[in-house]
Amino acid sequence: MKRTICLVLMAALALSPLIASANDRRPRKKKKKKDKTEQVINTEQPQAAPVEILPVEAPAEPEVVETPVEEEIQVTAEQVDSLVAAWREHQREQAFDDFFNNYINIDSMIDTGTTPDSLYAARLRALASPIPLAYNDIVRRHITRYTDPRHGTMSRILGRAKYYFPMIEEELLKAGLPVELRAMAIIESALTPTAMSRMGAAGLWQFMPRTAKSYGLEVNSLVDERLDPIRSTQAACRYLKDLYSIYHDWTLAISSYNCGPGNVNKAIARSGLKECRSFWDVYHCMLHETQGYMPAFIGATYAYAYHQQHNITPAETPVPIAVDTLQINRILHLGQIASTIDLPIETLRQLNPQYKMDIIPATVKSYTLVLPQRNVVEYIEHQQEIFAKDSMYLKEYINPVNIDKKRQQSAAGRIYIVKRGDTLGAIARRFRVSTSQLMRLNHIRDPRKLRLGQRLKIGR
Repeated sequence: MKRTICLVLMAALALSPLIASANDRRPRKKKKKKDKTEQVINTEQPQAAPVEILPVEAPAEPEVVETPVEEEIQVTAEQVDSLVAAWREHQREQAFDDFFNNYINIDSMIDTGTTPDSLYAARLRALASPIPLAYNDIVRRHITRYTDPRHGTMSRILGRAKYYFPMIEEELLKAGLPVELRAMAIIESALTPTAMSRMGAAGLWQFMPRTAKSYGLEVNSLVDERLDPIRSTQAACRYLKDLYSIYHDWTLAISSYNCGPGNVNKAIARSGLKECRSFWDVYHCMLHETQGYMPAFIGATYAYAYHQQHNITPAETPVPIAVDTLQINRILHLGQIASTIDLPIETLRQLNPQYKMDIIPATVKSYTLVLPQRNVVEYIEHQQEIFAKDSMYLKEYINPVNIDKKRQQSAAGRIYIVKRGDTLGAIARRFRVSTSQLMRLNHIRDPRKLRLGQRLKIGR
């Protein structure tokens, strides 16, 4: 037993250094690591001075910045009218360009005076019109006349077409007629609503008074609806429908518009043909003037469609493109409008050429007044002021004797002395006559050559 105890004591004494060493290694290892770290810190970074801790203030409330409210933009009715006018003008210009760029079969060949007949014929076929557009030497002569840039005729016609053709096309479509008939207004009047012929025909469609009245146009001392672009076009549509119902051929119907159905019937009878199918069948039996009418129609149609191929650019449109119409229910002088709002009386006359003495005789029925779109609201706002001037402007016209006197003075004509800046076209518009009429009365060959102080006779 003693021996066992001794052996245990001896074993314990032998293991005690190992146990102590094991026990010491665990805590001392951590302590040494800590001491070593403190030593590094102490040698490389000296201990910082104690930091004074200040009391933390509460964050200030954010400053509220008042955003200024945007002022409400106020647009006046006149400004809206001006914007609408600009929009309509842009639409008209764009539609005019798009027609030739998108709907006309444009080829790349520019005319240099040597365009082959085959190309002219192909271009006419490409128009695909319900009206037969034949090509021959006679037609070529008229094409050459209309496309000659030296004359400037087609350039001026194109400028006017931007205003007159949309309204003409609209009426033709309403009547169910080919829109190509618009070219007849080029032949008749060069798209000049105040054009007058030696025989007394007037307007875009050159109606004689008797024919005009038979198709519902008013023609008297104060009003001549032959000069009204819309009313005269409506009458022309009715007339053309009647002529087509007689011949069932557009070339004969167009020719009869020029010389009358009686003369066409005489030409057919003289030809000896049992069946006449077109104008070309009786060309040599037609009146000399009518022989050139259908070829001129084809030439004008070609020149309008293919003016770009001949380096022809449209001239400036002589009237505002964007317009609107008002109904007038009381007698009114155009001078009442021009003296009240910012609108020249010359512009009023151009847009309303049917009122021969500047008077809208709305006593028992209403009449139309065409105004530039930009001036419609201005007119409405000043309407009472405009009407209040009737005694000032209409005093000399209300008496029938004065009206007859004015009519006689107008019929007798007058003399105008050319001033600086005048042009023949402007003078013609001022006195509501055609440029060709002024040239004929005054034996003028070149309308560009006017002399300062020159005396011009103004026709009826």
